[in-house]
Amino acid sequence: MAIDTLQKTTSTGHKRPKRPPLRAASKAGGRLWIRLAVALLLVIEIYPLIWMFLTSLKSNSDYLDNSTWSLPTTWEWGNYAEAWTTGNIGLYVKNSLLAVVPALALILLLGTAAGFALQIMVWKGRSLTLLVFLAGMMIPPQMILLPLFTLYFQTGLSGTLWPLILTYTGTGLPLTVFMMATYYKTVPRELFEAATLDGAGILRAFWTISVPMVRNALLTVGLVQFFFIWNDLLIALTFTNSQDLRTIQVGLLNFTGDFGATQYGPLFAAICINVFGTLVIYLFLNQKVMKGLTSGAVKG
Repeated sequence: MAIDTLQKTTSTGHKRPKRPPLRAASKAGGRLWIRLAVALLLVIEIYPLIWMFLTSLKSNSDYLDNSTWSLPTTWEWGNYAEAWTTGNIGLYVKNSLLAVVPALALILLLGTAAGFALQIMVWKGRSLTLLVFLAGMMIPPQMILLPLFTLYFQTGLSGTLWPLILTYTGTGLPLTVFMMATYYKTVPRELFEAATLDGAGILRAFWTISVPMVRNALLTVGLVQFFFIWNDLLIALTFTNSQDLRTIQVGLLNFTGDFGATQYGPLFAAICINVFGTLVIYLFLNQKVMKGLTSGAVKG
């Protein structure tokens, strides 16, 4: 009788009561673990920045006598002014900009033109040329410092910022050419064919068609190269032979006070100026960088 009743119930179209699904519970548990992992990563990333900022507000005796993790007993905001004036951070930032901006402009200009020539233009030997640029990525910078130092000394470029500009340009071009050649694969060839039929030359097709279409890629590559060059220590330490030419990374190495004693408060204040300045640039350009990274992955 029970079986007949069950058959009648199903035949009339009524549905059985469903058990609570297990997939929803598993999804909720998975989301919880993801949120915990993201929170842990945020703590790992943000806590050192907070510690560095708090340390920059300590006096020298406060840093040496008290615990490393303790709050400042007196908030020394004057450490930032001392780092900028007495510590010459303003001069070091200016030297870094004078070396980074021209080198970055040359890297983007030459790298974009080379990527355009290697992917859009048709000529013999372009595959071999691309392999030569890729081989340049495999050369360690340490191997070329001594020959370049001798060359710059013989040509009279030592004592200026030109060794930094030229070396940064040469070391940054292989990666830039490779990335820009990859991005140019996503640009439709029909656009350049139509421009050629309309009478546009190579230079006009390059400046008016290709450059606007890869502007997100240019921003991404430029930001990556900017961080590489700005955070460089080895090349800047090799080719800067006077205090007036030091970049900010080299200047932080010699951040001492009277009798060679390290002034930890102004030192951490200078580090905060360096770190938070570059962090603001990245946060401001974050969305465009993400677009540039994904645009190069559309085609292989």
